Amino acid sequence: MTFPVVGMVGGGQLARMTHEAGIPLGIKFKLLSDTPQDSAAQVVSEVVIGDYRDLDTLRAFARGCDVITFDHEHVPTEHLRALEADGIPVRPGPGALVHAQDKGVMRAKLDAIGAPCPRHRLVTDPADAAAFAAELAGDGARGRAAGQWPEDGRGGGFPVVLKTVRGGYDGKGVWIVRSSKEAAEPFRAGVPVLAEEKVGFVRELAANVVRSPHGQAVAYPVVESVQVDGVCDTVIAPAPGLDGRLSAQAQELALRIAAELNVVGHLAVELFEVTGADGEPAVLVNELAMRPHNSGHWTQDGAVTSQFANHVRAVLDLPLGDPRPRAPWTVMANVLGGDFPDMYSAYLHCMARDPQLKIHMYGKDVKPGRKVGHVNTYGDDLADVRERAAHAAGYLRGTITE
Repeated sequence: MTFPVVGMVGGGQLARMTHEAGIPLGIKFKLLSDTPQDSAAQVVSEVVIGDYRDLDTLRAFARGCDVITFDHEHVPTEHLRALEADGIPVRPGPGALVHAQDKGVMRAKLDAIGAPCPRHRLVTDPADAAAFAAELAGDGARGRAAGQWPEDGRGGGFPVVLKTVRGGYDGKGVWIVRSSKEAAEPFRAGVPVLAEEKVGFVRELAANVVRSPHGQAVAYPVVESVQVDGVCDTVIAPAPGLDGRLSAQAQELALRIAAELNVVGHLAVELFEVTGADGEPAVLVNELAMRPHNSGHWTQDGAVTSQFANHVRAVLDLPLGDPRPRAPWTVMANVLGGDFPDMYSAYLHCMARDPQLKIHMYGKDVKPGRKVGHVNTYGDDLADVRERAAHAAGYLRGTITE
């Protein structure tokens, strides 16, 4: 029997870990990578070096693949439609993926299906951004007067958040602006800009789900995502103290978005937890990602079936695996590059201190602030699990020395 070939566009760490999840199943991987040094290119046996933005390159790569999937959302939509026209299954398809590629398209669709979002609109220049801020200020004054929401940061006006509609990630392409003068920078790229209210949120959450072509779907526990300087630092699974009703609502919302957008594979719905008009906790949708996601890395060691394994199953239309957690608490901490490049020498201390520690490194050169790996810890006591994860990530980076 010939096992299927999964074509993965993008050679980053997500591709590397997805490939790892396919190995026990005998699934073959073919990789389209920018360079031979990319994270996944170091471990996948069949690697094509080429530009994913070139249609001829994509078509040549797709020959011999049973399905195409991605470790990023940047492949031009029209190229994916051309692959589908050639008879190559693309999962998620271009009709779904565009909602992760274009924030303006995403917001319009979420509005259409009634998903809760921050107030927003596309703006054309700094003056238009200032006009949007003024609209928020007026809405906020009227809303407070009517008792529609408390003083929770949703009052409107500057500051506002400006985002380029395409290409942003990990804080890039996102600006918090406090005046029309500060609003000039986002427009210099010459691409459309989305303006959003700056939400006074309680914390950031993520709801991760996986959906297959025949409509089966599973939902992982809702997690808390702790950001530092716009980059994910720590993920706690499940989100501590999260109201059970709100947790179920967040999972149901993510599953509904996956179905409405016809997502195949993994979908991460990044959320703001806010205080609603009635004083009760609520959620707003911040971003969507249609691929394995940093907020789901904990599942490698903390769930019965990881996000990577379920993504492989989904794109091949295999039955999905159990998403339930293995332990009461799992914490993922990203390992960022610092001034200490020899991370391997830190293994002796980290492994001796915590024999249950799980280390996942990406094969990347160490550069300050760059994600080069992550660690997972798990157990019955949240404070202990968090301390172990933070210590290991800090020691590997070199910011903790004992």
